[in-house]
Order: sequence, then structure tokens, then C-alpha cells
Amino acid sequence: MTSDHVDGLPGVPGVPGVPGVPGGAQGRDAGGRGPTRRVLRLLDLLQSRPVWSGTELAERLGVTTRSVRRDVDRLRDLGYPVNAAQGAGGGYQLGAGRRLPPLLLDDDEAVAVAVCLRLAAGGTVEGLGEAAVRTLAKLDQVLPGRLRGQVEAIHEATVTLDSTGPIVDSRTLLTLARAVRETEQVVFDYVGPRGEGERRVEPYRLVSTGRRWYLMAFDLDRDDWRTFRLDRVHGIRARGWRFRPREAPDAATFVRRSITQSGHDHVARVRIAAPRREVDERVPPSVGTVTADGPDHCVFEAGGNDLAGMALHIALLPWPFEVLSPPELRDVVLAQGRRLLAAVGEG
Repeated sequence: MTSDHVDGLPGVPGVPGVPGVPGGAQGRDAGGRGPTRRVLRLLDLLQSRPVWSGTELAERLGVTTRSVRRDVDRLRDLGYPVNAAQGAGGGYQLGAGRRLPPLLLDDDEAVAVAVCLRLAAGGTVEGLGEAAVRTLAKLDQVLPGRLRGQVEAIHEATVTLDSTGPIVDSRTLLTLARAVRETEQVVFDYVGPRGEGERRVEPYRLVSTGRRWYLMAFDLDRDDWRTFRLDRVHGIRARGWRFRPREAPDAATFVRRSITQSGHDHVARVRIAAPRREVDERVPPSVGTVTADGPDHCVFEAGGNDLAGMALHIALLPWPFEVLSPPELRDVVLAQGRRLLAAVGEG
């Protein structure tokens, strides 16, 4: 595959994100530009302002208006919706299509997008964390080194005051995102509640709860699936060894159960008189799991180490509930209820 670089655009092997653009020496125009470069230059022009006349484009590209029409047809074949209108005020215009075609970015635009994605991945833009990491991993793979240095400098100089959780190094996110996509083993040092040590894993999914990032991976030394908090991951490095994907559990369900139940002294099961949809709106994924139990009820499960504190938090939910397990929690709820009734002269 050839490598064409358009002035002012990040160089990407072949045509950046644009499969099938014709290349080679055939059909070179008088200025020595091949059709691949000219088509990319045409796309860059169409993205720079709303409307161009055929004459203006021909002058900018140094070709005839007939060549412009052919290049417009090439863009359309690749999925770019280029509209053409006749008459005064008419011309060529890049429109919106049914699917998103590949984009071309100049240096400043590429840096701006990468910086925004890093901020979104850090949780400063609600709901964009996981998508931002996937997109950033793709962009980082093709970003020239000089632009990557600019992005790093801006990121290091930026401070977010309203961060709601532990900060995760963006390089850790990028390394893991690439390893997930490339099915590549990674090694890192992990500081967990039961000590620290080196972990060798096959990474499968990155999961964000809104406050924290987690990795679902197969731990090769423990021969089992594990969840890792990314703010506890240090010194991550890719091993260069590919792995064949295993049959994996659902990442969202696995991580949610892991962070809400595993490692706790008690796991509470409570039947709530409300539809699952309503309870999901009040209970964050990092707090517990909610399972439908008919159209008007659901079962809430959460782990904890203090039964009194667990009883208090459950009682704060605005619906009637029934403690299913453990029996000790039922006793604590009963004792708290009697104490509250006594405080108002009841019971």
C-alpha cells in the first residue's frame, strides 16, 4: 500500500481512513499531482467552506472543471455526499449522508480533537468516556509524533477542578484500548486491597462507571476473569504477544457485580416494590445490581462491610422493600425500625 501525504494533513499509510481511492502514477495532471492527492485536496477544500463553484475548485487544484467533476464522482463513490447546484449562488457542497464518511483533519484540527477526547475520556464530558477512549486510540495510532507531542503538552498543562473520581493516566487508557483492539497481552503492576504485584492479563473490555475506569481481563496467573481499577494500575506495557479471544462474560454485568459484591463481608438482597427502570435511575451502577422481578418489582443486590450502614442506605430508597438475605440484615433493619418508632413515641 502506498503512502500519500497531503500538505497540511496528517500522513496516514495509504489514504487516511479512505479505502479504495485510486492511486499510482496513472492519470497524473499537468502539475504532477496524482488523482489520490488531488481527491484528498478536493475533500479538504469542500470541508473548509460551505460552497465552491466548479471554476474556483479547478483553479485551486490546477485542473479543468471536467477533472473536478470526475474527482467529485470519486468522492461520491467513496460515500461522501457531494451536492451540486446550478445557477447563481450554486456550486459544490459537502452534505450530510446516511453514514459518517472518513474525515480529513489538518494539524490544528487533529490536535484539538485529540485534546477534547482526552478531556472526555477523563470524565469531564458525561457519557462520552468509553467512546472517547475508543476514538482516541484510533486517532493516536495515526497521529504524527510532532502532533502527539503537542497534545501531550496541552494535556499536561490542563487541570480539571471538578473531577469526581481518581485520575487515570491517559497513556494507560490508550495502551489498554489498543491492546483490547489488537488482542495483545499486557503486564502491569497492580496495587489492590490485598497487596500489590505484577499481573499478566488478556484485556477484553474497558468499562466506565462515571466515577472510575475498570478493566475486565483474563488473569493468566490466576486462570480466571478479574476486574482491575485503572487508577491502581501502574507501569503498564504491552508484551507483543497476541492471544485468541476466549468466551467472555458480559463486561458490564461482570464489572458491576465485581465492584458491588466481591470483596465485601456481606451481600444484601432486597426485593423492592418498584419497576427496575425506576430503581436503575436512582441506583448508580457502582452501587449495586438491579434485576427485574415482574413488571412492578425488582431485586437489588449490593455488598458492604457494615450491616447498619447498609440498612440505612436501603431505607433511604423511596419504595417499600423486603429484605431477602442475609438474615442478619433483617435483624438490623428491625432494630433500627423499633428505635425510630421509639423516637416518636410509637411502639
